[in-house]
Amino acid sequence: MNGDQELQVIVQQGKEPNPTVQEERNQTGVTHSKTYKRWLRVAVYTFFVISGQSVATILGRIYYDNGGNSKWLATVVQLVGFPVLLPYYLLSIKTHTTTNVDGKAASLRNRVLVYVVLGVLVGADCYLYSIGLLHLPVSTYSLICASQLAFNAFFSYFLNSQKLTPIILNSLLLLTISSTLLAFNNEDSNSQKVTKAQYVTSFLCTIGASAGFGLVLSLQQLAFRRVLKRQTFTEVMDMIIYMSLVASCVSLVGLFASSEWKTLSSEMDNYKLGKVSYVMNLVWTAITWQVFNIGGTGLIFELSSLFSNAISVLGLPVVPIMAVIIFRDKMNGLKVISMVLAIWGFMSYVYQHYLDDKKMKRSVGILKAESSVPPEAEGPTNGQKIETSAS
Repeated sequence: MNGDQELQVIVQQGKEPNPTVQEERNQTGVTHSKTYKRWLRVAVYTFFVISGQSVATILGRIYYDNGGNSKWLATVVQLVGFPVLLPYYLLSIKTHTTTNVDGKAASLRNRVLVYVVLGVLVGADCYLYSIGLLHLPVSTYSLICASQLAFNAFFSYFLNSQKLTPIILNSLLLLTISSTLLAFNNEDSNSQKVTKAQYVTSFLCTIGASAGFGLVLSLQQLAFRRVLKRQTFTEVMDMIIYMSLVASCVSLVGLFASSEWKTLSSEMDNYKLGKVSYVMNLVWTAITWQVFNIGGTGLIFELSSLFSNAISVLGLPVVPIMAVIIFRDKMNGLKVISMVLAIWGFMSYVYQHYLDDKKMKRSVGILKAESSVPPEAEGPTNGQKIETSAS
C-alpha cells in the first residue's frame, strides 16, 4: 500500500507542468518575434538602399544630359536633403528602444570628432562620384561602383576584424575583375562628346569614390562599436543627420570657392527640360539620396558595413538596365561579362553570410544545451528515491 501511494505521487509529479520548460517556450517565442521584426527592418532598409541609389543615379545622369554642368551642385544635392529626416526622427524616437548598450555614452568631444571626420570624408567622396558620373555612361559608372564592396572588405579586415574566408576572397576577386574589365571598354557611343582623358579621369574618380565609400562604411561600424558604444535608433539618426550636415557644409564651401555658383542662374535658364524640371530634379535627387542613407546606415546598425555595401551592390543590375531603356546606353559584351561577374561576386558574399548565420545559430543552440543541466547531473531527486523504494 505504501508503494502504491509512492507511485501515485510520482505520476502526479510527472503531470505537473515544468516551469522551466514553459519559460523556455516563452523565451523562444519572444526570440522568434524579435528575429522576424529584425529581418523586416532589414528588408525595409534593403529596399531603401536599392531604390534610393538607383533613382538618384538616374536623376544625376538626367541633370548632366540636359545642360547641368556644376559638379559641386551635383555634390550638394547628394547631401543637403537631410532636413527631410527631422520630422521622421522626432515622430519615431519614442517608439524605438535601445538594442545594445556597451559601457558609458561617448563624450561630446568624441561625438563631434566622429561626425566631423566622417562628414568631411563623405563630402569629398560625393564630389568624386559627381566627377565620375559626369563623363561616364550610367551603366559603366554603376558597374565600376561595385568595387566598393571589395574596398569595404579590405578596410573592414583591418578596422573591424572582418574574417576573409575563401568564399569572401572569391567574391572580392570577381568584383575586382568586373571593375577592371571596364577600364578596357571602348565607349563608341560617347566618343564625340567625351575625350579619352575625360573618360580616364571619371573612371579613376569613380574608383577612388568607391574606395572612399568602403572606408566610410567601415569607419561608421567602428564608431558604433568603439566610440559611440550604443546601438540605438537615436544614434543611427544622429549619425546620418550630423554627418550629412558637416558634408553639406564642405560641399557648399566647395561650390562657392570654385565660383560655380555664379553660373547656376544661366544653367537653370538654359536647362533643356525647363526651370521647373531643373528644380524638381535637384529636389528629388536630394530626397532619394537621403532614402539611400537611411537604408545604408540602418543595415550597418542591424548587421555590418560589409552587408550594407553588398546590398548597395545588389542594385547593380537595376541601374544599367534602366540606363539602356532611358538613355539608350550600349550593353556590349564586355559590360555583360562585367555585370555577370559582379552579380556572381555578390552572390558569393551572400552565401558566406548565410553560412555564418547558420553557424552562429548552431553555436547558440549548443551553448543553450550545455547551460541547461539535466536533473540527473545534480544528484538523485526525491522522485528517484521514491521510485527506488517503490521497486
